[in-house]
Amino acid sequence: MNENEKKEGRVVIKPGKDIVASMANEFRSELYSLVQKSPMELIIDLLGVEMVDSVGIGVLIATHNSLNKIGGKLKIINVAGNICDLFNTMRLNRHFTVERGH
Repeated sequence: MNENEKKEGRVVIKPGKDIVASMANEFRSELYSLVQKSPMELIIDLLGVEMVDSVGIGVLIATHNSLNKIGGKLKIINVAGNICDLFNTMRLNRHFTVERGH
């Protein structure tokens, strides 16, 4: 489902589709297995993602919390404008890096 790249303690994952309830369990499992490998930085590239629902936000927050416990960081890049605004309104950008896409 997802495309992964690994480089020196950094892992990049590209869901390539909306992060919503219907795909959340599979995505959560994949993120969990990546976190178990103790990356220093996990980057989720949201290029092509147009929607993140409440379940998807929960998955992202849980991933951040798991990484935080092991000293890792979560970074979300290429975030669509409306999703970026939502993350900022929810103040998620204070917990992990959120970068708006072009």
